[in-house]
Amino acid sequence: MNPLSGTQVHLSRGDQSATLATVGAALRVYAVAGSDVVVPFGEDEVAPAFHGMVLAPWPNRLGDGRYTFGARDLQLAISEPTRNTALHGLSCWDNWAVAAASADAATLILDLPASPGYPFSLRMRVTYALGDDGLAVTTTALNTGATALPYGVGFHPWISPGAGSLDDCTLQLDADSLVMVDDRLLPTGSANVAGDLDYREARTLAGSDLDDAFVDPIRDADGRSWARLTRGDGSTVAIWMDGAAKAWQVCTGNHVSPGSAQRAGIAIEPMSCIADAFRTGDMLVTLEPGESHTLAWGLALAP
Repeated sequence: MNPLSGTQVHLSRGDQSATLATVGAALRVYAVAGSDVVVPFGEDEVAPAFHGMVLAPWPNRLGDGRYTFGARDLQLAISEPTRNTALHGLSCWDNWAVAAASADAATLILDLPASPGYPFSLRMRVTYALGDDGLAVTTTALNTGATALPYGVGFHPWISPGAGSLDDCTLQLDADSLVMVDDRLLPTGSANVAGDLDYREARTLAGSDLDDAFVDPIRDADGRSWARLTRGDGSTVAIWMDGAAKAWQVCTGNHVSPGSAQRAGIAIEPMSCIADAFRTGDMLVTLEPGESHTLAWGLALAP
C-alpha cells in the first residue's frame, strides 16, 4: 500500500540526506549529519501544515476564492473556511510523478488538471538536487494550453530549530518592507520594516508570533536574497531565493492546529507573489501559451 504522503524518493550526498514525497512534491525530510534542517513528518502522515509542499498556481490566500482573468469570472473552492479564502493553490494535494532520480537529485512533474476555478493547462516540474553547498530546488511552470493563464508559486519548508526550541533561535531576513494585512491576512499595502518586525539584523524569536510577508528583498551580488535561522546550538540554517522570488512569508506556527506543528519550527517561504495576487495583480505572472516561469531557491546548514 502507498503511504499517505505518496511515493518516497530518497536522496543522499556526503552527510546530507533528503526524502521527497510525491503528494505535493514535498520535501519531507532534509538532514545534515543527522541534524534535521526541516521539520520532518511521517511518510504515512498527511503533511500537517503544508510541510515542504510546492504551492501553485498561487501561494498563500485568495480572498473569497474569486477572481477575474481574461474577462472570465472564476470561483475556486474555499479551503480555509475560517477566513473564506482559497489557500495555497492546487498542486499541494496532487500526486506528482517521478520523472527522473539519481543518488543525489530527483525531478517530479505534474500536469495540473484543468478545473472550473482554474480552467487552464499548466505543466510543472520541480528538481531537488543535493550539492556541496546544500539543497537546491528549481521549479518551472509551462503553459501547455491555448490561452494565457495566471500564475504564482511558493514553497512551504518548516525550518527546524534543532535540538532546542524556537525561542532559542534568532532570525535574520533580507527584506526592506512588510506587507500590511486585514483581519483575513489579505494585503492592504506595505510599509518599511521597523521595530520588532525589522529582521534585517538578527533578532530573537523568543515570544514571537509571525505570519507575515516581507517584500522588497535585499539581494546580494548574485541576485539572491537570504534568510538565516541561527539555532540554540550555534548552527545556522541559511535559505536563499533567486530573482524570480519577490517575497518571503514567515510563520512561527502559533495558530496552526494544536499538535506537532505548533511552534515546532518556522516556515520561511520563498514566493513569486504575495497573497491575493489573482485579484490584485500584484506580482502576478501571466504566462502566454508556450511561455514558462522558473524560480530557484535552496537551503543549507552551517555548523
